[in-house]
Amino acid sequence: MRGGSVTAAADELVVTQPSVSAAVAALSRELGTPVTEREGRGIRPTAAGNAFAPFAADVIGLLEEGRRAAREAAHLADRRLRLAAVTTAAESFVPPLMRAFSQSNDSIGLTLAVGNREQVLDLVLDHRADVAIGGRPPRDPRIESTAILANDFVLITAPDDPHAGGGTVDAAELERRVWLLRESGSGTRIVNEEFLAAAALEPQTLTLGSNGAIKQAARAGLGVAFISRRAVALELDNALLASLPVRHRPATRRWYAMCSTVGPRRAAVERFMTFAASAAAREAAGDSGGSPERPAANTRAK
Repeated sequence: MRGGSVTAAADELVVTQPSVSAAVAALSRELGTPVTEREGRGIRPTAAGNAFAPFAADVIGLLEEGRRAAREAAHLADRRLRLAAVTTAAESFVPPLMRAFSQSNDSIGLTLAVGNREQVLDLVLDHRADVAIGGRPPRDPRIESTAILANDFVLITAPDDPHAGGGTVDAAELERRVWLLRESGSGTRIVNEEFLAAAALEPQTLTLGSNGAIKQAARAGLGVAFISRRAVALELDNALLASLPVRHRPATRRWYAMCSTVGPRRAAVERFMTFAASAAAREAAGDSGGSPERPAANTRAK
């Protein structure tokens, strides 16, 4: 139970506490092993409960998908596509991507949830979102991914930083800097942590909750951070931030569109995945809005 108690679960499901307790007891009898156990005044899943939870989430999510598909087929509800995007993508290229998709698919309504990498992947795995847009896909056979746009990282700093625009900054200088990090579960945080580990650097760090906070902190001279160039393009172009040249900076990665492989795929999801894949060809051709010659191939995360 996500809330840690029968009361929290009952409130979330809008049912009575006895109903939740009875359902948990019935499930434990069906499985032949308890799925919850006491933890202080609350409860937590047992090992069996944790093992069963992903399957339950799939079933519940697929039932909701089935209801939506049936209503769409009967023309009883608007066609909706639920997108989820990591913060960096949502604050940069996802809105234009949504607009471009809507121009040729105006009968499909779009919604967008924003979170860090861990959160948006959970939304897709639990079937609470149809497509996730983020960085490196997980090694999970339940996720299919399509590479879309390039994701280049730049080390940002204050616009008046004396090292900006000069020669390569050495490791000793980088270790004296405060490194600005996103919260746990963020793909941007992972990029920074991997760079520091590879360079054997152990600087002071400051955790901030958003890209906006990191950009403002860097602009004020509080520290440095690797961040997607797409997220800071405007600030760099207008000299509100500067970049530091460093050796062995993170390699250019890709942004991905990701969807679940569990259960049938609705036509709207298939249409968006195909459209998102074509963005790679448009970018390679230097065209932000034209028709691609061919879409990129889908890949399953291994």
